[in-house]
Amino acid sequence: MAIELMSDALSNKIAAGEVVERPASVIKELVENSIDANSQMIKVDVYEAGLMRMKVTDDGDGMLEEDASVAFLRHATSKIKSEQDLFHVRTLGFRGEALASIAAVSKLTLKTSTGDGAGTLIQYEGGKEVNRDKADARKGTEITVDQLFFNTPARLKYMKTIHTELGHITDVINRLSLSHPDIRFTLTHNDKVIFKSNGRGDLLQIIAQIYGINVAKKMIKIEHDTLDYKISGYIAKPEVTRSGRQYLSTLINGRFVRSVILNKAILSGYHTLLPIGRHPIVVIQIEMDPILVDVNVHPTKLDVRFSKEKELFTAIETAIKEAFKQERLIPDYTEKKQKPKQDRSKQASFSFDHTPSETSAHNQLSNSRGRLTQQESKEDVQHEANDIKQHYEETLNAPRLNQPQEREAVTEDTLSLDQQISPNLSETVHENAQPLMPSTDDVTSVDRTSDETKAINDSGENSRMPLMYPVGQHHGTYIIAENDQGMYLIDQHAAQERIKYEYYRDKIVEVDPVLQELLVPMTFDFSKQEALLIEQYQTELETVGLFFEPFGQQTYRVSAHPNWFPAGFEEETIRDIIAQIIEDEKIDLKKLREDAAILMACKKSIKANHHLNYDDMFELLETLRKTEAPFTCPHGRPVVIHFSTYELEKMFKRIM
Repeated sequence: MAIELMSDALSNKIAAGEVVERPASVIKELVENSIDANSQMIKVDVYEAGLMRMKVTDDGDGMLEEDASVAFLRHATSKIKSEQDLFHVRTLGFRGEALASIAAVSKLTLKTSTGDGAGTLIQYEGGKEVNRDKADARKGTEITVDQLFFNTPARLKYMKTIHTELGHITDVINRLSLSHPDIRFTLTHNDKVIFKSNGRGDLLQIIAQIYGINVAKKMIKIEHDTLDYKISGYIAKPEVTRSGRQYLSTLINGRFVRSVILNKAILSGYHTLLPIGRHPIVVIQIEMDPILVDVNVHPTKLDVRFSKEKELFTAIETAIKEAFKQERLIPDYTEKKQKPKQDRSKQASFSFDHTPSETSAHNQLSNSRGRLTQQESKEDVQHEANDIKQHYEETLNAPRLNQPQEREAVTEDTLSLDQQISPNLSETVHENAQPLMPSTDDVTSVDRTSDETKAINDSGENSRMPLMYPVGQHHGTYIIAENDQGMYLIDQHAAQERIKYEYYRDKIVEVDPVLQELLVPMTFDFSKQEALLIEQYQTELETVGLFFEPFGQQTYRVSAHPNWFPAGFEEETIRDIIAQIIEDEKIDLKKLREDAAILMACKKSIKANHHLNYDDMFELLETLRKTEAPFTCPHGRPVVIHFSTYELEKMFKRIM
């Protein structure tokens, strides 16, 4: 069988299969070329979701006639001159495949001019030039793509509905506008404006246009610099989540990229603040030396590789955690009301204040009361605040009923292994019960090494969590509390989960790596792949404290395990370690111990329908305030919900 070179027409069609997947791919390539041409305005017009026509118009540098002709040749580019340039790519496009691939599967018209003299018009059909003429002298470039895939019907039949394809195009423009807020983007479909940005460089305003003003108001600005990376952008508060990862927008040097590592770093930054299966809305811009990132992984340039992956992971994780340290992350109940429809053709301007500040209780009350009817004077509000404050002080100083007696000091020698890493926690509450959580001395004596400890002031109190006074309990599940900022509902199980999780997390680290001998060894049957991995990582497993003894062809016996394994979940923990080796090719001891702390905290916390007396509720809230992250349980569920006085009075129609 003879080997021959493919024709240019055939090779261009094959290349188009990599670059031009759907109309949105064409829009992405053309708009990126416009951005590289220093455009300040880019307009995208699509008809029938781009299947009939797409037109991209910009006010960029334009091209001379001789450059416009060469631009349609494969691998023709003005952005790469030598091999060294490939390692310092700062432009979005550089491979020189887009125009040739698009022209091979469509009817394409190019109009371009540098603004000096007449412009150039070139028409291609199925990859062949069919016309060349003079064009107007307007500076910039206009590319029109008609009848995409007209000569490749096999590709055309795989196109989805108009709404689906339009959704992909909208997503591309959204990503590009997030990465370049200083460029004016306009997207129209069948001559109807879908998206329009003002190009003022305000990233938060772009976020408001894409995700809505309510989401934008709950975004937190992040800024973090290292020797190699400059990280900035906005992250949503944990109460704003979505089910998919598509809302994680990571931008490298102005390029939107997909990266599993970056997504993991973002989720690690949120840590226990997110519910299981939920993802935040995040827009993170990362500036770095181009030599640290390889963008030449795939023709679409969406996938990249990093040379300092671990350092970048840590930088993103740190940036997110530092941003949350100064924020009060208590969700507010907000009554949703119908708003009158506005003219969508008018561009709204938004102004957001995202500087974290601690407002006094008096100011909070005055602000909420200030929106009431004008018959109430400022003096009435001041008297009311003073009365509330006096009531709280009297309640706080009042003698407690059923006060638990002081526990006797117990040395570690008298405690069992489980007790050495666990606080004395009662599972039932009665008049003479022990406290429901570790004592204040137990909690504050733990050596905090987390970054979140900086949010705790010198008095040991978390300034982000307000002082709350319990007034009752609902269905033995939710504690009702109040202060002069409104009413609070606290999930007692989630609150104690947070308290115990932080206690166990630190105590597990303090416990010496002692092995727990088993009276009856556990046996495990592994697949051939798992058995090979056990042999390969035998040294690492022994370092963790797991010794697998062969007990058959693919059967192993374990006679001891580390003493921090959760009671009753030893076998599950061992299998998790093997699964971690298969997935990550390493053993993350920190993550394993954290999972164990979460499991122990959940199993030992008070459950629903469990009635507490006043002392128990007050002590629970006070201990919660001393935790590092009191806003969510270890699984990411909210602990506290806030109802402002203003919202309560709206619900009762005292404010119309």
